[in-house]
Amino acid sequence: MQEACYTCRRRHVQCDRSGNPCRKCETAGLKCLDKRPIRWVQGVAIRGAMRGRSHQNDLVSANPVATLDFRQGTSGKPLEPLEQSASNELVPTIPPSSIPVSLKDKPLTKLDPSAQYYLDYYNDRICQLFIVYDSVNNPFRSLIPLALNDSVLLDAVLALAARHRANFEQPFSTTSNNALTISPAADREALRFKYRAIQGLSTSLGAGNSYRDTTVASVFLLVFLDLLESGCDRWNYHLEGAKTLMALTPNQDPGRTVERIRRFIIKQLHLIEALGATFVRPDLLSKSSSVEESYTLLEDVVEESFLGCPEFILTAVQLFSLQRDIIARNDASNRSPTEDITSVLDAVRDFDCRTWASTLPRESVKHDINDLTRLAKAYQLGGILYGQRVIDAAQKSQTSQMSATSELIQVINLLQHTNLLKCTLWPITVGGLECQAQPERDMLIQALEKFWQDTKCLNVTNAANILQDYWRKIDSGPNVANDWIFEMGRSSHDWLLI
Repeated sequence: MQEACYTCRRRHVQCDRSGNPCRKCETAGLKCLDKRPIRWVQGVAIRGAMRGRSHQNDLVSANPVATLDFRQGTSGKPLEPLEQSASNELVPTIPPSSIPVSLKDKPLTKLDPSAQYYLDYYNDRICQLFIVYDSVNNPFRSLIPLALNDSVLLDAVLALAARHRANFEQPFSTTSNNALTISPAADREALRFKYRAIQGLSTSLGAGNSYRDTTVASVFLLVFLDLLESGCDRWNYHLEGAKTLMALTPNQDPGRTVERIRRFIIKQLHLIEALGATFVRPDLLSKSSSVEESYTLLEDVVEESFLGCPEFILTAVQLFSLQRDIIARNDASNRSPTEDITSVLDAVRDFDCRTWASTLPRESVKHDINDLTRLAKAYQLGGILYGQRVIDAAQKSQTSQMSATSELIQVINLLQHTNLLKCTLWPITVGGLECQAQPERDMLIQALEKFWQDTKCLNVTNAANILQDYWRKIDSGPNVANDWIFEMGRSSHDWLLI
């Protein structure tokens, strides 16, 4: 390639001119174009008051449309970026064949161009982001037909897509100096869709109507929206709301697709609750019977899992965090004997990650046993580090965990070369809070930067800030490495670092 590609020029980044596609475009998941493409724009005008308007277009929130059949990989190629017009506005360009639509029904004509773009973006990007392995049974993609008949759920879906798009061009940084590099148009759209989703939920809940599965799904998606926005201070309200609604939703025969989505949401609520409780104030999260009563649903299926953490390790971590809360309250009457906690920790140490990975149900995706073994190992080692610190707090002791920490960092380093790094923010954070050696700390920051490039979730940059602040603290004062299980909960925010 002799000249910088058009895509890099439009993004205002330096093209490496390595080939077609160039490495910058390939890494960003963008189509590498050598010149400005011809652009077809829906509506009667490209900009101004009539931009995006057509004679048959109405806002989707007022006109839910018929169910569509969405399948994995509908576009077959990376989604086109937002196109910049002569007035420097970002105008959505809709890939004409990215969403399979019956030409006779034309259901998407009731969506405005912006909604069409972000719905396709959700289908193409978001659905594969928040799942271990994308598949034809991806539960996030199964929400799309439901969203097309429910304006609140649709707005939550579109808010996720627009927020991810707004974050897309922001570089990895541990400071706030790059806040203005987000896409202004996508940022406005993200705020608009989020506002409409929350207002719609408020109206629905205030009306006192019977709650539907789509209402639960809408609240559930707001947790993931918070991961993209910051990962602090709002997710727990959404989590508690989803748990409450799950208990209130009538348990009727919903049909096979909705039942599968319901099972998926229950499993992910359990996962978010178990890992989310480890870095927050004691007793912040309620003990939900609706989730606890559903343990029969919690089998490990990585095509239906956000993070792929083995259920056995997840349950152990939840027990450790509950004991941490009891210790923090200084409630000796409810504290489990140290021998019981040690017994659980020994069981985590004995967990066979290879056997777990080898015996997972196989649905429609070929699993890489080695990668899944490393993913399980990352959570196993993270659980060991966390559990040992809980025991140390109970015994007022301090155990050296340098060996387990180094092993965890090595596993994370290997996962950087896979698509599963996006599942490991919790183990990365635990390993970082234990890490003492500067070279290993540098490796973890490198992994977080790669994590950011893969996900564009702002809780990743916040995790990097947390680790660097903690390292400065322990390097400048007495060794408090065994206190981080409480220190995280004493911070000014309640973090969801998953």
